[in-house]
Amino acid sequence: MNRDQMLSRLRDEKGVWDVVIVGGGATGVGIAIDAVTRGYSTLLVEQSDFGKGTSSRSTKLVHGGVRYLQQGNVKLVTEALYERSLLLKNAPHVARDLSFILPAYKWWEKPFYGLGLKVYDALAVGHGIGRSKVLSRQATLEQVPTLEANGLRGSVLYHDGQFDDTRLLIHMARTAVEQGALLLNYAPCVRLIKNSAGHVEGIVAHIHETEEEFQIKAKIVINATGVFADHIRQLDDPNIHKMVQPSQGIHLVLDREFLPGTSAIIVPRTDDGRVLFAIPWHSHTVIGTTDTPVKDALFEPRALEEEIGFVLKHAREYLSKDPTDSDVRSIYAGLRPLVSLKGHAKTAVISRDHTIVVERSGMLTITGGKWTTYRRMAQDAVDRAAEVAGLPKKACQTAHLRLHGAQDGPPVSSDFCPHGSDLSDVDTLCRSQPGWNDPIHPRLPYRLGEVVWAARHEMARTVEDVLARRTRTLFLDAQAAVDSAPKVAQLLALELSRDEAWKRAQVEGFVAISRGYSLSSYRPSGK
Repeated sequence: MNRDQMLSRLRDEKGVWDVVIVGGGATGVGIAIDAVTRGYSTLLVEQSDFGKGTSSRSTKLVHGGVRYLQQGNVKLVTEALYERSLLLKNAPHVARDLSFILPAYKWWEKPFYGLGLKVYDALAVGHGIGRSKVLSRQATLEQVPTLEANGLRGSVLYHDGQFDDTRLLIHMARTAVEQGALLLNYAPCVRLIKNSAGHVEGIVAHIHETEEEFQIKAKIVINATGVFADHIRQLDDPNIHKMVQPSQGIHLVLDREFLPGTSAIIVPRTDDGRVLFAIPWHSHTVIGTTDTPVKDALFEPRALEEEIGFVLKHAREYLSKDPTDSDVRSIYAGLRPLVSLKGHAKTAVISRDHTIVVERSGMLTITGGKWTTYRRMAQDAVDRAAEVAGLPKKACQTAHLRLHGAQDGPPVSSDFCPHGSDLSDVDTLCRSQPGWNDPIHPRLPYRLGEVVWAARHEMARTVEDVLARRTRTLFLDAQAAVDSAPKVAQLLALELSRDEAWKRAQVEGFVAISRGYSLSSYRPSGK
């Protein structure tokens, strides 16, 4: 997946595409895979980097949604459980089974939660990954030795999935390209092309690096920009009624010592009615999340002080070792593209299901949903797009399509293998030059050669692309990311033929972004 080749192909393509997608997150890239595997000519443009927004900022779970079961949304739970099983099979290198401990501190909690999770098991029949069971107090502490023991009566253990969201997305993008789609990052849609009747017939894309503009004709344009969906809709109709209500969720990242086992913790009901998770992820502990309505959709949302306090408060209630400010390695905030429903003021009760709208101009908008169901969202979107555009009717091919990097045989380890079947080629590249096999940072497992790999094969164009999404350095350890930025900029500059001014600007820009991931920028005094 080479960006120069993608751009060259765009310059050469003069015809009308069957499907043009705006948005390079999970939904957009999922649609690209679905459309191209049905035989439709497919192009996708993304205004920033793949997964820059919501798709890189999840709770890292592939799950049916225990909380949605509590709300009575059986349809969404059943669909998500089915999609979970497909994803674990189709991308085993970056998605895996994870056991969850639901602790009980009151006498009624074990039987109550145990019964609810038996229903969860029943809905997963045929595509389950392990059955739930009730554990004693001792067995619970053996599973999670750092769980708060005071007042603990036991727990219920159940299974769900977890994943590396952006590594999955990069492998999805490579899958789409291998199937024949054209994907470009840093290529925003700046205008829509319409005919005299006001029907959308394509887009105008601007390429930042070369200052080129391309008029791209399409039989149908799909707006898959998530929390930014209303921006594209307003390019179509400036007076259109907004449909997306962004909701912010934050996560704190701690060292692994806070959750040293192989199981996650789930708190079924917090003060604001949300579920709170503490999960092991890439040798760290991720704790979240919140649900805070926000007015504007931003590329770099920042955690609010009250959100940070909320997560820390609950972490201290359920962990035997209380995390302090100095224990927080990174903070990240993400926005959910929730679809507003009349009469609901709280985002915790706004629909998590996806919504498809065909605009008066013929453009199709899809938003809402969640990572776990990206494949089904794409299937529904392409079904509807083909109908609207009059494309030849073809069946979805993605249910059993293994994604790029998927390995045959047993997993390499119980953890993720972020490069999957590319690992041997990455190893070869890292050993090909002196120093490339050295770590980007001593606290993290990534190597300098992976910077070059990301530029050559994964369309990385900036220091942030490498440290936030091709590796997960910024999300795991903000200070380590800042320390690593100069050497990453140096390697990228050599690979992309950039000058000293570019390197300086890259480092300065990345350091500015990283402040939003560091607790010290929220609490300079350390209080």
